[in-house]
Amino acid sequence: METIKKISQGFSNIHLFQGIFPVKPGDLIFDIIAGITLAALAIPEVMGYAKIAGMPIVTGLYTLLLPMAVFAVFCSSRHLVIGADSATAAIIAVSLVQLAAPGSPHYIALAGMVSLIAGAFLLLSRVFKLAFIADFFSRTVLIGFLTGVGIQVALSQLPEILGIIPGENPMFPPVFTILSEIGQVNLLSVLLSVLVITILLLGEKLTKKIPWTLLIVIISIIISYSIDLTSQGIAVIGNVPGGLPSISLPDVPYSEVSSIIGLAAACFAVILAQSTATSRAYASRYHETLDEGADLIGLGFANIAAGLSGTFVVNGSPTKTEMIDRAGGRTQIAHLVTVGIVLLVLLYGTTFLSYIPQAVLASVVLVIGVRLVDIPGLKQIQARRPVEFAVALMTTISVILTGVGWGLAFSVFLSIVAHLRHSYQPLNHLLYQDQEEKWSPSPLELQHHAVPGLIVYRFGANLYYANEGRMRNDVNQIVSSSELPIRWFCISGSSVNDVDYSASETLIHLYYQLRTLGIRLVFCDVEDHVRDELIRDKFGELIGESSFFSSKDEVVRAYQNQGD
Repeated sequence: METIKKISQGFSNIHLFQGIFPVKPGDLIFDIIAGITLAALAIPEVMGYAKIAGMPIVTGLYTLLLPMAVFAVFCSSRHLVIGADSATAAIIAVSLVQLAAPGSPHYIALAGMVSLIAGAFLLLSRVFKLAFIADFFSRTVLIGFLTGVGIQVALSQLPEILGIIPGENPMFPPVFTILSEIGQVNLLSVLLSVLVITILLLGEKLTKKIPWTLLIVIISIIISYSIDLTSQGIAVIGNVPGGLPSISLPDVPYSEVSSIIGLAAACFAVILAQSTATSRAYASRYHETLDEGADLIGLGFANIAAGLSGTFVVNGSPTKTEMIDRAGGRTQIAHLVTVGIVLLVLLYGTTFLSYIPQAVLASVVLVIGVRLVDIPGLKQIQARRPVEFAVALMTTISVILTGVGWGLAFSVFLSIVAHLRHSYQPLNHLLYQDQEEKWSPSPLELQHHAVPGLIVYRFGANLYYANEGRMRNDVNQIVSSSELPIRWFCISGSSVNDVDYSASETLIHLYYQLRTLGIRLVFCDVEDHVRDELIRDKFGELIGESSFFSSKDEVVRAYQNQGD
């Protein structure tokens, strides 16, 4: 009953259209223009993502229909754009290819069920306030993860760019396929692909105001319609069914649901991390308040809408969000305009999409993958944090070698390790008063006394079982190597917000050890709740309340006055 009550409370305070109202009349025209611009750029992009996911091309358009409309109604963010995404598309492809043939009805049903389960996870994350999980994806790991995804996505398109039939092995598909079919390379396909890639890469550097991807797709459709490219060995994507998607539950046997829960959880983690990071960034840019719980509800219902409408998981997209922001879009009205244009394309324009050459679409996807490879970001990490660069590089390599699913799991593990590393090896100092009588930090090896006979030692993190040995070793080193006799040893708790049981036992051990040496153990700058913890552990009674001081200056005065 308690769980049911919590769930009802989680959905009892839903506010609709937060991402739309209030509407500034002056922004409305920009929202409409931005919606048209997003449709022009996103339609060929999501077709590429559908290809990555192993889904029919038209399902990419479906991600910009019901899911985007549902999200606009329930979300809080005025900027976040959702739709098909390269990272989740790659996760789906690598995992589902082991259960069904890509593009088959069974494969589509499994992808829809993954979306439904991921949507349920997102809704539950709102109920149980799990948005904090996104905080465990460090920027370092995300850069490495998306770089690995980008490399894997780009490599997977090489066979079709070369005019070779893609292989069935999801691991290293271009390597095995190209080596075995090297004699079947179609030079016209290669030339066409090189031309498309060159235009996309150079065109964006020249100006970002021209929708190069859309322009290339339109020109390729005209050429393909006018000339029989298939007779030249250049394949086209073929029939793209028009009309609206049918609404139904995915036909997946209950016995197979358990095999895709892990995949849905991986998609949920990526959606949560990427969407939250993107919505926070744009809310901060425009100094807007953000209800992350409302966004989780929007993402949850959007993914449920995706699963019911025959498409795959949708995610908050940094690239699409930036597209609409550059075009002047400031509310979810722009996204609803995009929904309207996609609806028109589905009703009247899918016939033309069937003429798109496979090599063109593969080239678009390759460029999408290349843009995910964040070389500048990796260089910055290497220059500023070499250890974190190693973490990012390991994440990238794990995604390329083991696939996106295992790579994601490894990246979560590395994120946690990176977090623990900072608390496991905190930066600890001795504090002393400089010539201006200001408190300054000093390395332990310099043996600075605050005043002769008084050591003030600051521990730089929460004190718990994994790092209590570090404190014990530091204290022993300071005491044994000090050239001046130590009479008081003060621990500054200014950076300590928690002390667990193991650490409390270590403090008791240090008390007795120092007392044996004739050294009094005292504390300063301790938060009230930490002091209460120590008193509850009987440690406060052991050293006495008079051993707790509110500041370093108070410790110095008490030490200097002890003989008065």
